[in-house]
Amino acid sequence: MGFKTFPGGIHPHDNKVFSKDKKIEVMPLPEKIVIPLSQHIGAPSKPIVKIGDEVVAGQKIADAGGFVSIPMHSSISGKVTKIAQFNHPTGALVQGIEITGDGEDKWIELVDESNFMDLSAKDLKERIADAGVCGMGGAGFPTHVKLSPPEGKKIDTIILNGVECEPYLTADYRIMLEQAEDILAGLKILMKIVEAKHGVVGIEANKPDAIKLFKKLLKNEKNIKVVGLHLKYPQGAEKQLIYAATNRKVPNKGGLPMDVSVVVQNVGTAIAVYEAVRYKKPLVDRVITISGKIVKNPKNIKARIGTFYSDLLEYCEGTTEDIGKIISGGPMMGFAIPSLETPMTKGSSGLLLFDKKEAHREQENVCLRCGRCVDICPMNIVPSFIAHHVRNDDWDSAEKSGVMDCIKCGSCAYVCPSHIKLIQWIDIGKIKVSENRTN
Repeated sequence: MGFKTFPGGIHPHDNKVFSKDKKIEVMPLPEKIVIPLSQHIGAPSKPIVKIGDEVVAGQKIADAGGFVSIPMHSSISGKVTKIAQFNHPTGALVQGIEITGDGEDKWIELVDESNFMDLSAKDLKERIADAGVCGMGGAGFPTHVKLSPPEGKKIDTIILNGVECEPYLTADYRIMLEQAEDILAGLKILMKIVEAKHGVVGIEANKPDAIKLFKKLLKNEKNIKVVGLHLKYPQGAEKQLIYAATNRKVPNKGGLPMDVSVVVQNVGTAIAVYEAVRYKKPLVDRVITISGKIVKNPKNIKARIGTFYSDLLEYCEGTTEDIGKIISGGPMMGFAIPSLETPMTKGSSGLLLFDKKEAHREQENVCLRCGRCVDICPMNIVPSFIAHHVRNDDWDSAEKSGVMDCIKCGSCAYVCPSHIKLIQWIDIGKIKVSENRTN
């Protein structure tokens, strides 16, 4: 197989050895959960329960706050004990619903419709929306919205993202090995909804057994194929994956995948789509990687949404050393968070623990004009120039230099010999430029 890729990018050490061979374990029910009402791009969900209400797993507890939003469901059975501000994996405080479990696992009534592919595209999409499915690769875009392109935007290809290029993370790898049939069922549902004639599963070269498995399962499929990809970061970013898999280039300056007739979904999202359509099962659990060299027993865990990170780490027997840094997600694009008393969300792909030496931050130095950040930038912008403009409050120049095109992959900061906090500067620039656009 000839492996494909995109221009630019880097190859950080993947550190997947800690958990890649750990089969998915189903975590016991937590005693308490918190369901954040902002687990997705768009308007927060609106609570429809009150303190003291009894709920069961899968029961809707919050309505979507608009079209670009999703409903929320309880992931355990028990009682609503608090509606307040709670920690969020992005490091912010957001409104959430606390539910204290009853020690049982009572559920809403699910179905099993084996003829689900006979449903209309409208019905399929409604089930996905009702189940609260959003992108599970990190961004959290409501899935039913992605499947609703505007008039005139014809989608001919669905790409499933099985790249998982972030170091340490292996949750997607494990579900590809252990739930491949469900992933492909989800892909076919997605293709039917948007009338896409082609399906692609993109998998990186460091997952040869997953590539082999999907090629075997797809040997009789004419319209779905596996595309093997070179080992490179950030190959899992939508624009880079689209270019690598189809040779189509999504335009900068606000271009979207639908502009080149493509929709990209994560492999985990495909499973959630399949379960929502066939069983009417809301998205109330997911697989998450708990890893890092100080974690006693790294694992890939299937856990209920809202489970606290502290409970996940306890299930992995804690750490061997004092914790220097906690990262929600991957080390390149994840968020450093202050506390393990933070609930996992639908977009929580990983929990990483580092010791104090690993967490040490180098002092920023003067830019050497070496050009490394330019060479590896997958978006063909000049990160050092943008950071310079932001430092000088020159928002117009920052915008003209492409600050809004940055996907915040962190590649530039990773290779910078002067340890300049390029992503932090670019993030400030994005915020200021956005503010100026709305004023």
